[in-house]
Amino acid sequence: MFSLKKYGRDLSAIPGISDAIEATIRDAIEDSITWPVRQIIPILPGDYSDLELKPVGTLDVKLIQAKGLTNKDIIGKSDPYAVIFIRPVRDRMKTSKTINNQLNPIWNEHFDFIVEDESTQYLTIRVFDDEGVQASELIGCAHVALKDLEPGKVKDVWLKLVKDLVIQRDNKDRGQVHLELLFCPVRTESGLTNPFNTDFRLTSLEKALKSGNDGTEAADIAKSNLMGKSDPFVVLVLKKSEQKHKTRVVNNTLNPVWNQTFDFVVEDGLHDLLITEVYDHDTFGKDKMGRCIMTLTRVILEGEFTDTFPIDGTKSGILHLHLKWTPQPLPRDP
Repeated sequence: MFSLKKYGRDLSAIPGISDAIEATIRDAIEDSITWPVRQIIPILPGDYSDLELKPVGTLDVKLIQAKGLTNKDIIGKSDPYAVIFIRPVRDRMKTSKTINNQLNPIWNEHFDFIVEDESTQYLTIRVFDDEGVQASELIGCAHVALKDLEPGKVKDVWLKLVKDLVIQRDNKDRGQVHLELLFCPVRTESGLTNPFNTDFRLTSLEKALKSGNDGTEAADIAKSNLMGKSDPFVVLVLKKSEQKHKTRVVNNTLNPVWNQTFDFVVEDGLHDLLITEVYDHDTFGKDKMGRCIMTLTRVILEGEFTDTFPIDGTKSGILHLHLKWTPQPLPRDP
């Protein structure tokens, strides 16, 4: 129990204050218990600084989206935001923007963190419902061990949200959160390059992203009409610039093959998203079947790849895409 008084008034009784104080104390205790994980106790006089834990790298995190979040509001939908951290210290915790009235928010935000011990530390994310003047309500939390990340390699993860990371007795579906993680060690001899470093300068160049040039196709799309088949087409959107391309309609099939190529001019690829939305063409309009959202980080780093992506929003369905990153030459000085 605790209280905070000023001039005889119990400030902790003010709505929201008590929860804020409790959260601050909890985080401080948690950090003091879990960090540092190594104590150097010299037995003989000497310099033991090499044994002390120092920053070993940076973790770049893209908070992409969440889906199926628990609705905490009686009227309308939750207003979710996320708090992300490695150490639960206030000045090291990052908070996303709030997406109002949405259970499937798209944040598309980038954060970076200092890593001091990748073998023991975790990245933790807490998703809250913003209640305005009242204390925010926790929707769910999740974490990922940094030791599971391969240095210099992008890892795309969907994390299931739970009520408590220690006591996981709650089987309630609280939704999932979509992150992209990249651990870059400080050690330069590794030969790894952090593309989010300003010295990399990718975002200042104009690039071209080609999608589907080796055959875009989908498989096992859920049935949408009474005849047991669909008439699918895909709309591809580059989120920041709102560039849009649309495939042709392939009639009466659940396994369409489009084999079409589309070019996008990308100005800020490291902070953009490619959204592919699958529709069923109908005489009276179109029915949205699902979508998949991906960052461009992997294609920037690898240059070219082919992969399969699940279509969110459908009971079944996958999308095969080939992506190629083509840098444009820098303009020559006159």
